[in-house]
Amino acid sequence: MDIVAMLPWWAGCTLALVSYVLLHRVATTEMVANITPGHLSDLMIQSVWQGLATGGQYLVPLLCLAGAAVSAYRRRQRLTLVTNVSSGQAADALYGMSWQQFELLVGEAFRLQGYQVAETGGGGADGGVDLVLRKEGEKFLVQCKQWKAFKVGVAIMRELYGVMAANGAVGGFVVTSGRFTDEARSFASGRNVTLVDGPILLKMIKHAQHEVQGRTREPVTQTDTARPKGAVQPLCPLCTKPMVRRTAKQGRSAGSAFWGCVDYPACRGTRQAG
Repeated sequence: MDIVAMLPWWAGCTLALVSYVLLHRVATTEMVANITPGHLSDLMIQSVWQGLATGGQYLVPLLCLAGAAVSAYRRRQRLTLVTNVSSGQAADALYGMSWQQFELLVGEAFRLQGYQVAETGGGGADGGVDLVLRKEGEKFLVQCKQWKAFKVGVAIMRELYGVMAANGAVGGFVVTSGRFTDEARSFASGRNVTLVDGPILLKMIKHAQHEVQGRTREPVTQTDTARPKGAVQPLCPLCTKPMVRRTAKQGRSAGSAFWGCVDYPACRGTRQAG
């Protein structure tokens, strides 16, 4: 059920239907009536499988539907968090939530930017890698730090950088509701680790929601991490730096144009090219 809950709700419903059809077919298959020497073990195996399928044809779909319900609830919870935070006017809107809510919010912020997001379900506020992102065949790791009292230090950057190398990730993000130390920023500079603090996360969420809702015609200022008046390039949704037009060289979008951050590979913010 936990595995199904990580999928979209409609995928859980589809699995419930498919599992019922397959298991029902096994449960209703007629057993071989004649017992011949040397085939007794086959008959026993068939009997065991039919017994499992008889109960499983109801149990497995129910578990899939329960997972789908959990997935739908989490999706609604994430969208509610995004709406509540984007309606705020400052990063203080991030401070009143638990670390679990913060991770859900960060995951949805990346999901709105076109990433496939897997929530690893870390064991606590400092449970290591909290999200695994995939986009155009590349993997990224995310650590979420819902820290308000003090700044995130360089030890977290080193930890994530080592995990990235061990897991074959091409980039990583450290996201916090607070701030980073100067030493942490210095370590991330020039490496494929992107730092997202509270104000940048708030801008990223607001702009991603505006794009999804189709409100790009509204005039947007630089504080909204979109294109300022008279500018040719848009601004990066992660670090607010200018972006340049590039062409994807691999993955499913190979050959298509997109906007990439000028600070690549230190920052891997992207936008779809119009």
